[in-house]
Amino acid sequence: MSGKRRGWSDSAPLIGQQHSQQKSQHQYQPRSVSLEMTTSAVPATARSIFLGIDVGTGSARAGLFDENGKLLGSSSSPIQIWKDGDCVEQSSTDIWHAISAAVKAACSLAEVSKEEVKGMGFAATCSLVAVDAEGSPVTVSWSGDSRRNIIVWMDHRAVEQAERINSRNSTVLQYCGGALSPEMQPPKLLWVKENLPDSWSMVFRWMDLSDWLSYRATGDDTRSLCTTVCKWTYLGHAHMHQNNEKDSRDMEACGWDDDFWEEIGLSDLVDGHHAKIGRSVAFPGHPLGSGLTSTAAKELGLVAGIPVGTSLIDAHAGGVGVMESVPLSDSEPKESDKEALCRRMVLVCGTSTCHMAISQNKLFIPGVWGPYWSAMVPEHWLTEGGQSATGALLDYIVENHVASPHLANRAASQRISLFELLNKILETMMLDLKRPFLASLTEDMHVLPDFHGNRSPIADPKAKGMLCGLTLDTSEKQLALQYLATVQGIAYGTRHIVEHCNAHGHEIETILACGGLVKNALFIQEHADIIGCPIILPRESEPVLLGAAILGAVAARKYCSLHEAMKALNAVGQVIHPSKDPKVKKYHDAKYRIFRELYEQQLSHRSLMAEALA
Repeated sequence: MSGKRRGWSDSAPLIGQQHSQQKSQHQYQPRSVSLEMTTSAVPATARSIFLGIDVGTGSARAGLFDENGKLLGSSSSPIQIWKDGDCVEQSSTDIWHAISAAVKAACSLAEVSKEEVKGMGFAATCSLVAVDAEGSPVTVSWSGDSRRNIIVWMDHRAVEQAERINSRNSTVLQYCGGALSPEMQPPKLLWVKENLPDSWSMVFRWMDLSDWLSYRATGDDTRSLCTTVCKWTYLGHAHMHQNNEKDSRDMEACGWDDDFWEEIGLSDLVDGHHAKIGRSVAFPGHPLGSGLTSTAAKELGLVAGIPVGTSLIDAHAGGVGVMESVPLSDSEPKESDKEALCRRMVLVCGTSTCHMAISQNKLFIPGVWGPYWSAMVPEHWLTEGGQSATGALLDYIVENHVASPHLANRAASQRISLFELLNKILETMMLDLKRPFLASLTEDMHVLPDFHGNRSPIADPKAKGMLCGLTLDTSEKQLALQYLATVQGIAYGTRHIVEHCNAHGHEIETILACGGLVKNALFIQEHADIIGCPIILPRESEPVLLGAAILGAVAARKYCSLHEAMKALNAVGQVIHPSKDPKVKKYHDAKYRIFRELYEQQLSHRSLMAEALA
């Protein structure tokens, strides 16, 4: 694996070896771009602007922030996705084209010149990217389509591989809640080796998507502690031990457990000092190489050499973008900053929901990912819970109801979202039926939201969703009830995660929330009432983009640390308090008990059927 190869550009910094320029093999039509202007343009006198780029499940987005963390403008561009049963795939080439379109549109909208952008960072879903020695895509698809070189985070093709890996009880598993999820990278890698041997032999680099983006931008193959620790079983604390001894923060990767890779049948990934999965690992925000290469700068419409920070997973970027967004009255004295930070949990609510809390000491929590050393906030342990389908589940429930098309037309005619219309219908129903509070409309309907398995705290990928209380009613009102019960089911799942974490050493008192679902007032209020905690929303509407931009600010040496940048650029918005009505608490306590019983009933049913088929 040695020898020189062409770099992204002649000026690209290289780590360990030269990298090759990716060949663009496919032509793309001009993209549609969604734009949002959040402030009026500011005179461009010596401004320092930071660019955040986030690749989600359905789009690539770019946002530009000033030195106060204020969003100047953002844009998005759709990305292609292929779904076939448990297999979900994307194209890295398509994603880079989408990023290019989004960055150029955001700069134009915000009237930011390329010279004003002083730093940039990437965040993305924890999807798995495969490229060959020339940087070209290698298919991970049964179809053989070379474009489809990304296994998307939500892909569940590797359930059987995950079970086999977990049966070995490797010591690394204790640092991911005791078991690997099929959404993590080792099971997916094993699946490719066992099912697509030609692709396996062609792949020169396996990368988390956000790491591939920073590599594509800089030519620097350094991986992030966030991605490697959270999704690849890299032991960040082992990295830190060596780090302290050598007084270096961008050293050769030393947190890989070679025995683990050999035990699960992937010993070839250890070859070449782990060249295929990461020779060098750094803290999020660490400056990569010599910044943006001339090739990438031209593609993005930016200036070569802009500092690029080591990346974050998208949910973790949301954590960085929101975790210090607390009211001044709630802030602790400076000497207890760390203690205050450790009493918060961040919810990043989108297609799925991630639940993130940090601690100064490692906490082993069964069924919850982690403890991850320095995976979000450097020198803190991260606990990461999650629900694999939240926004996706609400879409599924609504879109598959017979009343949905008519309701969607009504919402469009009123120029509001479908969910806003459903919320209005529920308000009317509460008044018409003389209910004491809106949540009580679902006294006969209960939802277990595990339609894509349970990620936390049960860690059962085979769990199924349940909807109890159906009738023959197909009206819009019935759809509204199913929607409300689903929102509540999702919130009960979050309550379960919070209680489980607190029972194992956390002291979570405050929830901070961001992501697309927080724009839904009913979703947030139900969560506050059900969890019993105030929920703080950030001032900026795009905290994941802000978190990515913070990486660029740190890489540009604007701040001495990631945490300092968070304190400077995070800002509080609205605070949602739980209801003070004791009847609301009593009602949700009862429904929560039913929620917990639904899974136990499912286990009993599963056992009965397995016995019948034995």
